[in-house]
Amino acid sequence: MPSTNTFSSYGSVTKTFHWLTALLIFTAFPLGYFANDLAQAIYDPNIPTTEDDITRAARLFSLHKTLGVAVFFVALARILWALTQTKPGLLNADNKPEAFAAETVHWLLYGSLVLAPLTGWIHHAAAEGFAPILWPFGQNLPLVPKSQHLAEFTASLHWLFVWTLGGALVLHIAGALKHHVIDKDSTLRRMLPGSAQAPEPPAQHHSKTPALAALVVWGAVLVGGWGIGAFSHHSYAQGEATALAEVQSDWQVQEGTLGLTINQLGSPVTGSFQDWTAAIAFDEPAEPGLAGSVEVTISIPSLSLGTVSDQAMGADFFDSAQYPTALFKADLFKTETGYEARGPLTIRDKSLDVVLPFTLDLQGDTATVSGELELNRMDFDVGTSQPTEASLGFAVTVSVELTATRGE
Repeated sequence: MPSTNTFSSYGSVTKTFHWLTALLIFTAFPLGYFANDLAQAIYDPNIPTTEDDITRAARLFSLHKTLGVAVFFVALARILWALTQTKPGLLNADNKPEAFAAETVHWLLYGSLVLAPLTGWIHHAAAEGFAPILWPFGQNLPLVPKSQHLAEFTASLHWLFVWTLGGALVLHIAGALKHHVIDKDSTLRRMLPGSAQAPEPPAQHHSKTPALAALVVWGAVLVGGWGIGAFSHHSYAQGEATALAEVQSDWQVQEGTLGLTINQLGSPVTGSFQDWTAAIAFDEPAEPGLAGSVEVTISIPSLSLGTVSDQAMGADFFDSAQYPTALFKADLFKTETGYEARGPLTIRDKSLDVVLPFTLDLQGDTATVSGELELNRMDFDVGTSQPTEASLGFAVTVSVELTATRGE
């Protein structure tokens, strides 16, 4: 069997690409379906989740993503190869409507084979943590930032393009069976392995109209997706974050970030609290010793933690419905080497004395603070259903960066 195409038949390379793509797709589809089904339960804080559930979902997602990346590269290689080859003619070219439909479906297939895995890959790169792609080349993509909005948007595009790919596949298979069973021609047989004798197709001309029709279909898919709310993202969170009351403070925080980093399935996931207040009293002492106090109140539902934000609000984690705030009430000390905030940190119904070392750059009435401490989530009964570090690490890094000015 020749490796290249002719006007009447497909070569061995094209056939290999065809059946390899089919194998990858029909493996990736069920993996993605079952993984997504598990993920819906995991992300919903109202559904109890075990460590085995998360491990199973992660394994399925990793396999699905890895196969999706393989589909992307195989599709690109297949398209590049097709550009160098003679395009076998349609055996039903004389039936103009049927030939138009067949070529439109082919364009949909080729485009969807690139768009579906690519949008899934961008979603993976933009999201924080969860199941990795099983390869040694890293999990990020150039020019793709970590962004929850981008991750949600590309997840919606991926969902729409997967359905487009599924629909095109159904039409493609139905057309092949129609040729084989009803028309009894060689359309299907000439794509099967081996060197089956194929008749000479009728003379024909390929126009760009089917490609334009495929573009119209993709446009309709996007408009239809917008119409059914595919780009509207709903939260499972048990309540909206309630704005914290303003506090009286000798120092007013002008800007700042209160960050949180966890380790999920071996990958760091970083987030931050959007709403928190700090009542600060501070006077620089001449010698090491007590320098002031701070009381920080944190709105737990304001946490943004990538794809697991809603899960973090659940009863087994922060339980934001019952414990909507966390509190750190500490004394500030100047030490021989820097500064420390020492006092109880209350999360849920647990209080633990902690020490937050920080650096201080004091320029007149402006103070710039940077600090970090590591907590053990189990000390605060967070994630007790995951008693090992198989899916979620014990260590939680809390970081603070702020600039404050002295009040009048």
